Amino acid sequence: MAAAPENGHRGGNGKRTWLVIIGLIIAVVVLAAFLSFHRSPVAIRVGRAERQTITASIATNGKIEALNNFQAYAPMPTTVKKIFVQQGAWVKPGEMLVQLDDADARLQAARAEAQLKGAEADLNAVQGGGTREEVLTTKNALVKAQADREAAHRNLQAMQKLLQTGAASQAEVDAAQARLRVADSEVHLLQQQLKGRYSPQVIGHVEAQQAEARASLQAAQDVLKNSNITAPRKGMVYSLPVREGAFVNTGDLLVQVADLHSVRVRAFVDEPEIGRLRHGQAVEVTWDALPGRIWQGTLETLPTTVVQHGTRMVGEVTCVIANDDLKLLPNTNVSVAVVTERRQNAITIPREAIHQDVGGQYVFQVVDGELKRRDVTTSVSDLTRVAVTSGLSDNAVLALGAVNMQSLKGGMAVRPANP
Repeated sequence: MAAAPENGHRGGNGKRTWLVIIGLIIAVVVLAAFLSFHRSPVAIRVGRAERQTITASIATNGKIEALNNFQAYAPMPTTVKKIFVQQGAWVKPGEMLVQLDDADARLQAARAEAQLKGAEADLNAVQGGGTREEVLTTKNALVKAQADREAAHRNLQAMQKLLQTGAASQAEVDAAQARLRVADSEVHLLQQQLKGRYSPQVIGHVEAQQAEARASLQAAQDVLKNSNITAPRKGMVYSLPVREGAFVNTGDLLVQVADLHSVRVRAFVDEPEIGRLRHGQAVEVTWDALPGRIWQGTLETLPTTVVQHGTRMVGEVTCVIANDDLKLLPNTNVSVAVVTERRQNAITIPREAIHQDVGGQYVFQVVDGELKRRDVTTSVSDLTRVAVTSGLSDNAVLALGAVNMQSLKGGMAVRPANP
């Protein structure tokens, strides 16, 4: 009975021994796998340093506008009497474009002319002391009053002489003097009526009526003139939104004419980019309707203020571009790139290859299947590539990133995963 515990003790020791052996085997396998993993090259995506032209630009949107645009609007509610041109036609200066029904305009002009003539007659009357009949009556009365004053003066002189001889009394002399004063007052009153019968306020009111009548006539003549629309210069009728017999309200657009061989582009640059803008910078315009086509221009005006455009705060810039084949149409939306810098024959690398730390910018160059850190200096960049001014040579192969998202570091063994 004493041998049983000894056998149990030996069995327990055997089990522990096997567990230790199995653990050692697993550890060796894991260690071998770990060392094998770290010794095997990491699959990476690569890019190359290539010489090419690289352009830095500000990309935005814009709209095409006609240069020296002529627009005619309806001057009053009326109907379109006749249209002399078709949309797309080229016209000469002075050529008739659209004629409106001007019967009401002629009536208004005739009424305004009659009002002006009446106002001028009234002004002449008040400035001359009254109507012609009134002036003649006043002049006749003045002649009579002047004769009465002369007679009163002679009578006073005679009374004064008779007073000296005692043939007349002082009372008679005083009465003669009173008659002279009355006659003199009458003459003075009539003279004042001829010179200034009406007060300055009355004259000013009549002058204002004359000015109002003249302005009404001018306005009526302008409406009459604008009822017959002619081309002010050579150009193409690019918009003709009305038809003969159609009714138009005041301010409705009738016709637009411009020479579209040159057009203006109005673009909207986001506020943070405005500081990069300069007069004369190259502008490249593209239109989705004609893919692959690029129109060239130079920056003409810079923003003078920042305004809200939809959800953006923008500044407006403009440039003029040649449109010799007339493909660009007014009011079309285009893509605009303002070129801020351009370098020819520059060494460029993918933007993904650039890394940054406290030491500055660097890349990992693939040399003999191993990553080597290279400090670089960069300059111009576009959406996908960056120009390198120092630190790399042509055709250098660069690591862009590990396929398994593993962090890159110097000395790592790698293999390209892409050609």
